[in-house]
Amino acid sequence: MDSIVIGSGFGGIAAALRLRAKGHNVTLIEKHKDLGGRARVFKKNGFTYDGGPTVITAPYLINELFELFKKNPENYIKLQPLQTWYQFVFEDKTKFNYSGNENDMKKQIEKISKEDVEGYSKLVSFTKKIFDKGFTELADVPFNKPFVMMQQLPALLKLKSYKSVYSLVSSYVRNEKLRRMLSMHPLLVGGNPFTTTSIYGLILYLEKKWGIHYSMGGTGNIINGLEKLMNEVGIKIIKGQEVNKIILKKKKITGIELNNRQNINADNVICNADPPAVYENLLNGSKRSSLLFEWKKNRMEYSMGLFVYYFGTKTTYDSIEHHTIKFGDKYKEHLEDIFDNKKLNNDISYYLHRPSATDKSMAPEGHDCFYVLVPVPNNQSNIDWNIEGEKMKDLVIDKMENDLMPNLRKNIIEDFYLTPDYFEKDLNTKYGSGFSIQPKFSQSAYFRFHNKSEIYDGLYFVGAGTHPGAGVPGVLSSAKVLDKILQ
Repeated sequence: MDSIVIGSGFGGIAAALRLRAKGHNVTLIEKHKDLGGRARVFKKNGFTYDGGPTVITAPYLINELFELFKKNPENYIKLQPLQTWYQFVFEDKTKFNYSGNENDMKKQIEKISKEDVEGYSKLVSFTKKIFDKGFTELADVPFNKPFVMMQQLPALLKLKSYKSVYSLVSSYVRNEKLRRMLSMHPLLVGGNPFTTTSIYGLILYLEKKWGIHYSMGGTGNIINGLEKLMNEVGIKIIKGQEVNKIILKKKKITGIELNNRQNINADNVICNADPPAVYENLLNGSKRSSLLFEWKKNRMEYSMGLFVYYFGTKTTYDSIEHHTIKFGDKYKEHLEDIFDNKKLNNDISYYLHRPSATDKSMAPEGHDCFYVLVPVPNNQSNIDWNIEGEKMKDLVIDKMENDLMPNLRKNIIEDFYLTPDYFEKDLNTKYGSGFSIQPKFSQSAYFRFHNKSEIYDGLYFVGAGTHPGAGVPGVLSSAKVLDKILQ
């Protein structure tokens, strides 16, 4: 059977390998000259910057891809567990080192709010129940039929999936600092903690189960290891060519057309591309979809955009942890501006990544390597990033200099930034969203774009916009769903 995979993010690569393990003839097509999608790598003047995902959880999902072919993952990649998972910095500049050490976690919580230690323990216990159902049982289950969703609704309601993550956390913990810290996980997959279904509270427990890891050499080294494996097992890789069109015969996929006008025939096409962009741009204006599907597609709400500032410094900031999350003064109001009002706000929160805290190879000797990620409105906002990009960069530098890194501006010797325009134009995501559609209950499981197209025979999806959702474990699990529905 001939299968084409469009896009080489984690989901696309995992899909290609799983299909190859079943005996498919697989061709992987990537528009850029390098693989990785959101996980691309940028190298500039001795600094190595991971383009996207930097928090590696559930490493077994990566290891499985090598084990499919009886290969030892350690011969391809090196995953290093981190001791401190995140350092949270609050508006009053107090810090909290978040880790898998439960005794240390409880001691720090006690310093902030004694009455919340017991609530924290109960919250962890409840998120284990969500994890057991939402991840262990359902993350790789196909939700292509409505009765599958109906079967799960009683259990999901029992787990309070109608609540938001913030609401769930608040029912156990009273202190506002702790509520922010323990409800932030939806932001890692493109959701607003105040509207994301509490199913995503499972991320809190998922981290505790397997820890947080860093790939030595950067996340890009995982992509390199997987590319080496794909070459070894006979997957054909085409780089630097974009798919112009998915070719149809009535409602059956027959292949694709590249931007050099070359046609490649296939029995199946698997898209690791944003589903709405595929349906709107690659199917040659086909109007064969149902009114119900068009309604579903048009009602979707999209994740926030991302402003990502990459920079290298001529000195090291040894007090900065590998992962830092800095909250602004306001939390809910700022998130409403991003998700609902679609406007910029100077009271930003941000995530700062310092890989050179763990891996000195990412920067020249005596230097440091960073990226800072700021949630911003997606391109439904009509923000002109040609104007606002430099303003945001200056704001971010000022905030980091004031909050964490003295004399930062004069120590930066290398920098660039990406805006939602990059996600829309280079990564082909609708509205330049960072994570495709939002992880609300009304957009989860059966209500997301299906892994097996509702409209066309032979068309499949993996990645952030389909079930189970964004994040490295989510997109790798979407390839396991594909495993079950495409033989």
